Amino acid sequence: MSGHHLKKLMLLRHAKAAWPRDVSDHERPLSSRGHRDAPLAGRWMVENGFIPDFILCSSALRTRQTCTWICEELGDKGPTPKLEDSLYSATAAQILSVINNVPETVTSLLVITHLPGVQDLAMRLASVESNEDAVMEMATDYPTSGLTVMQTAKPWAELDGRDARISDFIVRRA
Repeated sequence: MSGHHLKKLMLLRHAKAAWPRDVSDHERPLSSRGHRDAPLAGRWMVENGFIPDFILCSSALRTRQTCTWICEELGDKGPTPKLEDSLYSATAAQILSVINNVPETVTSLLVITHLPGVQDLAMRLASVESNEDAVMEMATDYPTSGLTVMQTAKPWAELDGRDARISDFIVRRA
């Protein structure tokens, strides 16, 4: 993959959610730990130069709250997120379908979604050039606030499988 035409794709599992009684899964909020952990992925993005120019976020409350914390860390460098109902409870194939429709003008994409789809998609996209330690870590466990960072030379519309090089798997906790 030639470095100057690479797109960045970041897949983030929402921060830790609470389990309040009589609340639908879609409306579950972040727990207090989730509120502490959520900004850390955004801070890592800023510190390491992985600023998304487009953010797709599941419409579930816990992903929206995670996204709010991320955007606060990105500050004026961050884009306005786009909520996607189809990312809630999405399979890897469904998440990929949303990514396949991202405009080619986007060069750095952050997708905030849920298990198991986020982990399954990261594994599906992992090329043989991927950082082996990062792949093994995310294959074993994809905890809340887990962030996979990858690069691809393919257009978003052609992204399918084994065509993104995973460079990092980050889990930041407060």
